[in-house]
Amino acid sequence: MSSLYLKGVKLINPSSEFHLKKVHLSVKNGKIDYLGLKETTAAGKVVEGKDLIVTPGWFDLRANFCDPGMEHKEDLNSGLKAAAAGGFSDVCLLPDTHPTIQTKNDIEYLKSKGRGKVTTVHPMAAVTLGRKGEELSEMIDLHHAGAVAFTDGHDPIWNTDILLKTLQYLQPLNGLLMNRPEDKWLAKFGVMHEGVQSTRLGMRGVPVAGETIMVERDLRILEYAGGKIHFSQVSSAEAVDMIKKAKKRGLAVTCDVSVHHLCFNDTYLSTFDTNYKVSPPFRTEKDRKALIAGVKDGTIDTIVSAHEPQDEESKKLEFDLAEFGLTGLQTLWPVLNQLDLKGELSLEQSLPAVFDGPRKVLGLPAVALEVGADACLTVASTSTRWMLDKKTNLSKSVNNPFFGKELTGMVAAVANNGLVQIIN
Repeated sequence: MSSLYLKGVKLINPSSEFHLKKVHLSVKNGKIDYLGLKETTAAGKVVEGKDLIVTPGWFDLRANFCDPGMEHKEDLNSGLKAAAAGGFSDVCLLPDTHPTIQTKNDIEYLKSKGRGKVTTVHPMAAVTLGRKGEELSEMIDLHHAGAVAFTDGHDPIWNTDILLKTLQYLQPLNGLLMNRPEDKWLAKFGVMHEGVQSTRLGMRGVPVAGETIMVERDLRILEYAGGKIHFSQVSSAEAVDMIKKAKKRGLAVTCDVSVHHLCFNDTYLSTFDTNYKVSPPFRTEKDRKALIAGVKDGTIDTIVSAHEPQDEESKKLEFDLAEFGLTGLQTLWPVLNQLDLKGELSLEQSLPAVFDGPRKVLGLPAVALEVGADACLTVASTSTRWMLDKKTNLSKSVNNPFFGKELTGMVAAVANNGLVQIIN
């Protein structure tokens, strides 16, 4: 289907003259053919409701579809279905697969699987071969093949010489380096945030210093070498403050935060539910509030799903032995909606970090919601209640703390690539 009529929906897009106004919007043959305050002739499926919002298409900067090599956890087909149901017109995929995404053929494999879908796949390639941090990949070839950024994914770039050379090699390409700010030795064996809660629960902690030391190191090398760097999944108040100061100094630095780090803190681990075991770990309430403040003031450029599927055998274990990660594509919107309902973070503040921030980070053009433009948009309800369960979950994995619980806020439709997909 390529036609859609949105009747009386609230538009959220600061660059539009209709920002925060109730509009009528018509999509015909994959293009916006009407946008205004007055009703017009409906074309295609009519979607209406006082609780509906429409924005440019949502863009996820960090997801793992486990394909190739770990398709029992997720594959490209199931991942793309979950992404569309979560409201995403675009998704960046990590190179953390088996084999690692590090050749032109690997890039083409991912891109081909996304063709003809409402959600566009944007492959990211490994900085080093096998993500071992020892030998650089062929970044120039990978860039020309379509890699939108370079990262070793869950593995931080521990080798400072590799970090320096990567920043230098990517500058002529205007390429982006994404790095996880984590000292792997300080984080080794840790299973949750190091603090009062970890002491109380008797679990080995991951100190904030493991993050801040890496942020400081990377910023100093960035200042020396030039280029640009993106910190993926910042989790602490200290890291946010350091990045904020670096931006004021004029460094080309950006960062993102997992949506669930805006929602949870380390007290949730008191039940030993392994679905709350993530990396970086949920930290203190002070850190959570600092992350929200970072989104509000623009220090944090984008909010990501950090979608990390795990099979049941990897999660139904003692907490120490369970794998890290949770699925986040289908619950990003309910979490943001919940933060809005609580008065902690308004949709006007959070959603630009989902549709505009990622495109700015990658140097891609902003999506225009205007007559004549290709339709790339997301429609979502702020009041629809639903339950994430075996029927509604489209991921192959169920490692999500919201599984089996009622959620408020559901995606209604996504338009992109000349297609319109009605979600419910």
